[in-house]
Amino acid sequence: MNIFADFQTHVAAILTGIVQDGRLPADLDLTRFVVEPPRDTTHGDLATNAAMVYAKEAKASFGSPRELATEIAFSLAKIETVDQAEVAGPGFINIRLKTVLLEKVLRQSILKRDDFGRGGLARVQDIGSVNVEYVSANPTGPMHVGHGRGAVFGDALAALLSFAGTEVAREYYINDAGAQVDVLARSAFMRYREALGETIGEIPEGLYPGDYLKPAGAALAAKYGRKLLDQPESEWLELVRTTTIDAMMDMIREDLAALNIKHDVFFSERSLTRGAQGDVIGAVIADLRARGIVYEGRLPPPKGQVIEDWEDREQTLFRSTEFGDDIDRPLMKSDGSYTYFAADIAYHKSKVDRGFTTLIDVWGADHGGYVKRMQAAVAAVSQGKAKLDVKLCQLVKLMRMGEPVKMSKRSGDFVTLREVVDEVGVDAVRFMMLFRKNDATLEFDLAKVIEQSRENPVFYVQYAHARGSSVMRQALAAFPDLDITPQALAEAKLDLLSDEGEQGLIKLIAQYPRQIDAAALAHEPHRIAFYLHELASAFHSHWNKGKDQPQLRFVNEERRELTLARLALISSLTGVLASGLRILGVSAPLEMR
Repeated sequence: MNIFADFQTHVAAILTGIVQDGRLPADLDLTRFVVEPPRDTTHGDLATNAAMVYAKEAKASFGSPRELATEIAFSLAKIETVDQAEVAGPGFINIRLKTVLLEKVLRQSILKRDDFGRGGLARVQDIGSVNVEYVSANPTGPMHVGHGRGAVFGDALAALLSFAGTEVAREYYINDAGAQVDVLARSAFMRYREALGETIGEIPEGLYPGDYLKPAGAALAAKYGRKLLDQPESEWLELVRTTTIDAMMDMIREDLAALNIKHDVFFSERSLTRGAQGDVIGAVIADLRARGIVYEGRLPPPKGQVIEDWEDREQTLFRSTEFGDDIDRPLMKSDGSYTYFAADIAYHKSKVDRGFTTLIDVWGADHGGYVKRMQAAVAAVSQGKAKLDVKLCQLVKLMRMGEPVKMSKRSGDFVTLREVVDEVGVDAVRFMMLFRKNDATLEFDLAKVIEQSRENPVFYVQYAHARGSSVMRQALAAFPDLDITPQALAEAKLDLLSDEGEQGLIKLIAQYPRQIDAAALAHEPHRIAFYLHELASAFHSHWNKGKDQPQLRFVNEERRELTLARLALISSLTGVLASGLRILGVSAPLEMR
């Protein structure tokens, strides 16, 4: 039950009536206004900006937004569950609900438990089938902390979208073509020689120096013996590359599994030119050329900042400017090979061909300049039927007690994700990676994220769930025969929850379905982390009041019915906390030591 969506419908119905009266335009877009919590909770339970949004359209009939707001508020006040609807300022409308509606939400959250807020997204049909591509790290070594942020973000976003009711596929794009995997193969060949007993000395500059390639070298030695030593590079390169990429992907899958992340699809870049379908990239270019979207031409010299892929020559170009990009983009290099962009166009077309209409790519912030061209490409290959949203994840600054963490010996030049997970645990990594918006730089302090204090957000939220669970145990100790099944709690006398703190918690719980929908539509799972922290904070605050005011304590041995009502509130609260943490991939402990 989403009371915000319900009142969105109420306001839309009122506006429709005014449209039918001829006092608002017949083509009025009824999706432009919002119903949301007021910034100041003393103003009411809900607020809408409808009259302000349609001020221009209403001017002829109403004169001012406040006049339109007055009519909307008058109609809202007639709704059975509305206690009061009043106009504020130039035309905002604040709505106070009768407690019976909030009690209904509380009962529903208790009975639905894990399904409260699930599948309520009204715009699921507009979104269609969703492909979330995330991590997609080059298979040249272990994952670092920056990869981890994108991994957690993408995984939580996929879980959020699925919970909201959309069909989601989790995908990993293996960059197993290009020069970097040849460098990987040559680096593994050095370790292969080492495994055979050679002294290889210091790894030459330009190759990957990390110890993580030693197992790959040993595997090559076990598989081929000394056979490869007698072959020229042109013969052993493909064998070593394939074997090493497989080994690296196994390692990456293990790193992801340590974060409880699994992908549905692993798509190989090499399959676009060497797969069962032959040269897919060439076929896509030919199709775009037939549509006039690919042509032979020259790019103008860059103005100001040098454009990396500009060459003063006749070349094969994609008309990305027709789809919102700043400049047309090359598809072929001077040596006749395809550009990375050409491969990416073909890859994204494969997503469209597989039936996805909403594509979400999670990239590192250093790829920001690549966004427009890929959005142009998706618009072109889908003929406008699919949309690409690129979520950029900013850097992670790894700290320990405020000091930068030194590099890892295993990787050679960075701290591996697995090392961080092993030190602080999955919950701390996942929650803290989501407790900042993805496009904001994140400082991850290894010491602070395991502190048991209110300054540590993951502990603060998990402790709220554990504290709520302890209340249920205390209640059973005080009332051994008490029925605390969901059915019994839903029948409790919820009108006994009259304290301001209790009412505040109920209103926050009622926001959960709206938070799910809003976060899913915006592709922003951090909103759920922020909401859970706010809910936990309100709960801890109310709990602390009980220390000085015994009448506010959740278990009152002299008032059985009041205790049952408060347990109903606890059941709802812990259910929402567990649900939100599950979306984020974080555990909801019953107790904390």
